[in-house]
Amino acid sequence: MRRKERIDFLNQLNKIAAKEWKQAKLPCKAGDLSPAMSEATIDYHYGTLYKGYVDKSNKGVGGDFQNSGAFLHDIFFSQMKPYSKENNPTGLVSDLIKVEFSSFSGMKKAIKEEAMKIQGSGWIYVDKKGKIKTIKNHEIKKDIVILIDWWEHAWALDYGADKASYLDNIWKILNWDVINSRLD
Repeated sequence: MRRKERIDFLNQLNKIAAKEWKQAKLPCKAGDLSPAMSEATIDYHYGTLYKGYVDKSNKGVGGDFQNSGAFLHDIFFSQMKPYSKENNPTGLVSDLIKVEFSSFSGMKKAIKEEAMKIQGSGWIYVDKKGKIKTIKNHEIKKDIVILIDWWEHAWALDYGADKASYLDNIWKILNWDVINSRLD
């Protein structure tokens, strides 16, 4: 990273760290995400854990971990919409997927392969260049286009140990308009 890019990135991190966090409003009713995510999962994940990151971050407790947790959950929950069996990418993200993965199913397969390699918890995402990347624990990344929470609280209540089924279903609740706005 060049010096100017590094300075710009550090300035962005400082703004994020100093930010007063507000929990992003869930874009739909919790029940509208089912069967991809149950109301019980949303109550716990959104209502308890995400809220906890926001509250602790605003109190200055936990520093970077809490700030990053609030930041990532904000991105994760803002990209949701009511469940739809047929929910395929549109717009710029569709073009990016075709260029980098040939097809939506090709991208889903590649993400599943990378996600299943993660030992423990973390996040998996597609960046603005169409590359699949992972985040161990929490970390602020400014190049996220599609973000998937890979912590147990995102899938264990609904899927038990079947993380692969969580990945198969998460695509059915993603709002491609929101995701496309990250590419503008």
